Amino acid sequence: MSTNVATTAPADAPETVAASDTPRKLKTPILLGVFALISLVVFVFGVAPDTLTQVDLNSKSVDMKLPIIDVPTFITNLSFTVVMVALAARAFVNAWNRKRIPMWISAVFAFLWLFALIFWTAAGDSVPLTWLFTGSLVLATPIVFGSLAGVVSERAGVVNLAIEGQLLSGAFAAALVASLTDSWIAGALAAAAAGVVVSCILALFAITYWVEQVVVGVVINMIVIGLTDYLYSALLATDSAKYNDPARYPQINIPGLSQIPVIGPLLFQHTVLGYVMLLSIPLFGYLLFKSRWGLRTRAVGEHPKAADTVGINVNAVRWRNVLLSGVIAGIGGSFYTVGSVGAFSSQITSGQGYIALAAMIFGRWHPIYAALAALLFGFASNFQTFASQAGAGIPSELLATVPYIVTIFAVVGFVGKSQAPAADGVPYIKQGR
Repeated sequence: MSTNVATTAPADAPETVAASDTPRKLKTPILLGVFALISLVVFVFGVAPDTLTQVDLNSKSVDMKLPIIDVPTFITNLSFTVVMVALAARAFVNAWNRKRIPMWISAVFAFLWLFALIFWTAAGDSVPLTWLFTGSLVLATPIVFGSLAGVVSERAGVVNLAIEGQLLSGAFAAALVASLTDSWIAGALAAAAAGVVVSCILALFAITYWVEQVVVGVVINMIVIGLTDYLYSALLATDSAKYNDPARYPQINIPGLSQIPVIGPLLFQHTVLGYVMLLSIPLFGYLLFKSRWGLRTRAVGEHPKAADTVGINVNAVRWRNVLLSGVIAGIGGSFYTVGSVGAFSSQITSGQGYIALAAMIFGRWHPIYAALAALLFGFASNFQTFASQAGAGIPSELLATVPYIVTIFAVVGFVGKSQAPAADGVPYIKQGR
């Protein structure tokens, strides 16, 4: 006698999702395919087959001179595009098979696409490659500081939409104090203090009074813009020689290293602020993931209740991190006045605090990746000048939108993949209060 035994899973057993039921994530392959098509149509067939582009790796600040390289534009861009198509196809196969798309595919694709853009823009002309990358690094300086400020704050669970206000207040305070004292050190300290003042307002409403953090950030930015505009017209513009002629960060060239072609101007010919920026990137990368401070920061940003149960004062950690973000962004704002332009003007930051926010998202709330994203935006800004000088025939109004177009594409392409800290933007209300 045989008995048929039916095996059924318990009613409360979790259902196993088959791999075939996982949705295919085709957004990245589609974006890569579109950009590869643009490269083929514009960067390859948009130039004559016999066109040459001269690559100049020399710099005026380096005594050693390298030969100028003649690059066949059509063949070079065609080669780049073939590799881009292969990368897009590889990404599509991975996505179709529901496999993860390696980060290096997007990185190599972006690198090749940018070089194809450069060679197409300067087709028949010269590309000052060292100047292009050095200038991009300089222009990325405030964006790097802003993105690091965002990482420090949001890793602790506080949305920092006030980066724009922190940068702008830092720029104003640095200009005023450095002008009155004729000291760039005093200007930098004033910039940090101004950033802290803005951060105090953000922390007070976002952490202590549980106000919606995005709204608080936007309101703070509007207040800082209005206040600095008023003080500029009422004070700085009335006597610019006294109030708006700040001492500048000194330029420091590292002996020997600064004379290395390409590398020297890129890494060893900077102002004090530039070196601080370069050192801050690995420093915060280490501190966030290897130090006790970083462990506590990530704990209160991901699982504040669990952090509270082991004795961590969640809101105290958040307060300290938001204040630290003000120091970082405030010093970054001094770039505009004590480091670059040399004078304050109305809304001098031009919305780059929001670009820094996009770099933070693009960099997945990681200090090093966010800084690399900021460098991309710095390149986009410097590309405007390069394209206008190269005579690419692109309207200046369109060139002015390049950094913001890059910002949109970066956010659209990566915001779905980037996961913010779990408690980011969520006020922590201690039980029993």
